[in-house]
Amino acid sequence: MSDFDALGADDKRRHAPHTERNRDVILNVLRKYLINSGTILELASGTGEHAAYMAPHFPDYDWQPSDYDEDNHASINAWRENGDAPNLLPSMLLDIMDSRWPIEEIPPAKPVTAVLAMNILHIAPWEVTLGILDGTANLLPPGGMLYFYGPFTVGGKHTSDSNIQFDASLRERDASWGVRDMHMVSDIARSYGFVGPETTQMPANNFSLVFKKL
Repeated sequence: MSDFDALGADDKRRHAPHTERNRDVILNVLRKYLINSGTILELASGTGEHAAYMAPHFPDYDWQPSDYDEDNHASINAWRENGDAPNLLPSMLLDIMDSRWPIEEIPPAKPVTAVLAMNILHIAPWEVTLGILDGTANLLPPGGMLYFYGPFTVGGKHTSDSNIQFDASLRERDASWGVRDMHMVSDIARSYGFVGPETTQMPANNFSLVFKKL
C-alpha cells in the first residue's frame, strides 16, 4: 500500500495526508526560530507539499527541497510549478548517506543557514540520523539551525500508547526503523557541535527539536 495519494491521472503531484495535519504547527515553530535569511535545505522532501506550502511564508529565504528517491522529484517539482513561490528551488537529488552532499559541491546563491529533517528519523536506519548530523555539521555556519520533527521516546519511554503501537508497526516493516530517543539524538548532536535542543511538544505525540550550530 502506498503512503501517498495520487491527485489525478495526469497530475504528477502526490498527496500525503499527514502534511495537511501538521504543516501549520510546524510552520509556527519555524516562524519562531527562522530569524535570519539564506537557504533552507529540506531533506527527504517526499511529495513536496511542505516545501510548496511553507516557502511562500519565508520570502527572505530560498527553499531547497531534496530527496534521495528519484521517483519523488516529479511530485516535488509539480507542486513547485503549480504554486506561486519564486523562492522555491527545483528539487535536488541528495542521498543523506553520501560523505559529501551535492549542495556543498555547488553552493546555492544564498548560503544554507537551516536544515530541516521532518518525519525521517523513525522511517530510516539509525545510520541516517548520524548522516544528517554529519552532513549538517559540515554544511551549516555558526548559528545555523537544524530542525527535527517527528515522534520520539523520552528517556527510552514512549509518550503514548499509540506511539508504542506505531513503533512496533515500524519495526515490523523494517527492523532497522523505529522511534528514536530524544536524549540519544540530542547527546549525539552535541558531539557534532550543536547546542540545544529547544523542544516543542506537537500534536499527535510528535516533537519539534531545534538545534543551533556552534
